[in-house]
Parts: sequence; C-alpha cells; structure tokens
Amino acid sequence: MRTSTPPSSAPSSRWKRVLARYERHASTACLFAATLLLAGCQGIGQNHDITGSIPSSEAGVPPSQQALFRYAQDLGRRYDANPNDKRIALTYAHTLRRLTRYAQAVAVLQRLAATYPKDMNILGEYGKALVDDGRLHQAADVLPQAHTPENPNWTILSAQGSVADQLGDHAQAREYYEAALKIVPNQPDVLSNLGLSYALSKQLPLAEKTLKLAVAQPGADARVRQNLALILALEGKFDAAQSVARRDLSPLEAAENVTAIRQMIAQANPWNEIRALDMKKSRKQAARAHAAKTLAFESRRSQTQPDGTLRLAADHLTTAAAQ
Repeated sequence: MRTSTPPSSAPSSRWKRVLARYERHASTACLFAATLLLAGCQGIGQNHDITGSIPSSEAGVPPSQQALFRYAQDLGRRYDANPNDKRIALTYAHTLRRLTRYAQAVAVLQRLAATYPKDMNILGEYGKALVDDGRLHQAADVLPQAHTPENPNWTILSAQGSVADQLGDHAQAREYYEAALKIVPNQPDVLSNLGLSYALSKQLPLAEKTLKLAVAQPGADARVRQNLALILALEGKFDAAQSVARRDLSPLEAAENVTAIRQMIAQANPWNEIRALDMKKSRKQAARAHAAKTLAFESRRSQTQPDGTLRLAADHLTTAAAQ
C-alpha cells in the first residue's frame, strides 16, 4: 500500500493540474471549475490542513517531502500494528493527505470512523479526506455530523462550502463561508475560498477584491497568493499576476504560470465558435423539418388547391435547405 518513491514537490504542480483538466475539457466553464481545483478546494489543501486542526501529535511533522515520506512509512508500520489507536490513525491519515494519497487516507479514516462513530473530530477528518478524494456526495453526508448548529466548527463550514462549490451550488457555498467568517473574521483561507467561489460564479472583480483582502491577512500563505495571481491572470492583468506569483515562485515559474493561463483563455474562443456553429446547424435542421411538414401538408391539399400552392411549399423547402 505504500509507495516506494516520494512524490514530486514542484511549486507549480497545482497549476499543471489545472492545465491538464482544462485541456481535457477546453471550455470556459471548465476554466472556472479549474480555479477551485487549483486550491485543492483551498479548505482541504495538500501542504497543510486548513479545514481542521492538526492533531496535537503532529507538532513535529517534518516539513520537507522527503522527510514526510519517511515519516509516513514509519506511521504506516505503527498503524498496521494498532489500527484502532486514534492518535496514530489520525496522524497517519493526515500525513497521507499531505502526500496526496487521498484514497488511502479515506480508507484509514473510514475504518476509524466505524470504530468511533460518535467522534466528531474523526468524522470531520473523514469528511475532508472524502472531499480530497473527489467523493463529494459522501462528504456532504459526513461533514454535517462533524459539528452541531449550537457549536459550529468553522473548519467544517469551510469544507462544506468547498463541497457545495464543487457541486455547483455557489450560493450555498458562500453561506457556509460567511458563517465561518462570523466565527473567525478575516480568516485568510476562508476568504480565499470565498474569493474562488466568486470566480466560479464568474464574478472576477469581486473575487479579486476578496482575495486581496485574504492576502493582506497575517496568516495568508503561498496558496492564497497564488489564487490571487490566478484571478488576476483570468482578468487579463498578467503583469500584476506575475508580480504576485513571484512572491513564492522563481521568476521563470511565475512567468510560466501566467503564460499557461493566457493559453487557457485563448483556447476558450474556438470552442465558443464551435458552439455557435452547432446552434446554427440546429436552426437549419429545424427550418428543414418545418419546411418538410409544410410541404406534406400542402401536398395533401394539392388536389383541391392551385398548383401554385404546392410550388410555393417546394420553394420554401429549397430555400430552407440552402440557408
């Protein structure tokens, strides 16, 4: 179950995943869907868990990918020896998520949740892992069980917002984010989620304003800044986007990322033209069908009507076919 080589930690990996997804679909709608994916739902990120508290046992989690990989191997051995140990299982699952081994993290947490079905902390981690793994409907069922209306958890609210956004209910998503912000005003990761939600609704100026507020907060990290860079690029503010991106990436990587967004925007136009041609084709087919019905009707009447009526119907069909 454990990989033999550590994963790459290239700074632009999330941008590359955006491009891969966009190139598969090549449409404006997918461009905005990719915005959310860039953040890894921004509530459930790969580099640190911002939708839930890190278990206290993780205070010494190694920061580098190589060290994290070795740490996961050690945790795996300890977990295999005692899979019902809550502390070890939570730490192991969290580390797996940081290594993007989401399906494995889900399996660990699913077993743990079955053992401790009333433990809200475990249910919260399980729900977030489900979102990481793309199992959104399951996550939507699990996450509400991880907190209560009288004692809401802002990290769970943020995760629920991420689920709603990915399921296309952006209005509901923003209600979750706003509820979270009432508990932790100006929390940068929640603000970043909110900004991305506006982007998914194609409200880019509002997305930019919200992400700039997020970036200005003391706790804002590289992912929040890169989300702002993406929104600026989507607005065509390429110089500003590159300037923001350079805060965390090398000048070359920042330039490559902005160039990638330029290409995504450029690729949207041909698909718009294809859709326009499809609509024109559909209109032609409808016109032909209408003309054929008219011809059939007039043919039935031709025994009692002058020949000119039938000829008019035939001329109508010929004209429609030529359009």
